[in-house]
Amino acid sequence: MKTEIVKVDPHHPEKAALRKAAEVLAAGGVVVMPTDTVYGLAASAFNRAAASRIFRLKGRSYRKPLIVMPPDIPSLACIADISSDARKIMEEFWPGPLTLVLPATTLGRLVMGGRTDIGARIPGSSVVHSLLKLFGAPLITTSANPSSKPSATNARTASRYFNGKVDLIIDAGPAPIGRESTVIDMVKFPYIVLREGSLPSKSLLSRL
Repeated sequence: MKTEIVKVDPHHPEKAALRKAAEVLAAGGVVVMPTDTVYGLAASAFNRAAASRIFRLKGRSYRKPLIVMPPDIPSLACIADISSDARKIMEEFWPGPLTLVLPATTLGRLVMGGRTDIGARIPGSSVVHSLLKLFGAPLITTSANPSSKPSATNARTASRYFNGKVDLIIDAGPAPIGRESTVIDMVKFPYIVLREGSLPSKSLLSRL
């Protein structure tokens, strides 16, 4: 059975389409959504069964954690400890193509299946912001591709990977950046660049 694909305007996404996606997520489903970097697989951060399904869809090792996309920084503070350095970086570079790894709170450890750290990002995407607002809770995400394949930068590629395997695909055209986010581990100092992505790490670490 083919997965339903809903098209939205990337700058002014239609609420009816996103409401349908929010309902799918609330029911424990998995959605493919466009971000500013690449397309991603998304599920409710508080649904472990849905998160496990994402791992299976990707063929991803459970040792490689998913990341959380919260509606805002105060929401993230419920599941991650945010240092003054981390907050400074967030306020300057979020929304944007930057993922920060932070210590998890007690609730965050439950979200991450017992892990003591949590990766988080607020992307520069009107689609994601609107969806998070409608859904009302953080999403757990990863790039929309099998682990052995390149990340999907448009809905057509995501559909080729996951048609019939996910519950809904949101098509907002090509991802504007087309490259994964930069990932920095800020659990302890000195901070470590885990992945050099679309945002040069030197430009942000020099701010600290």
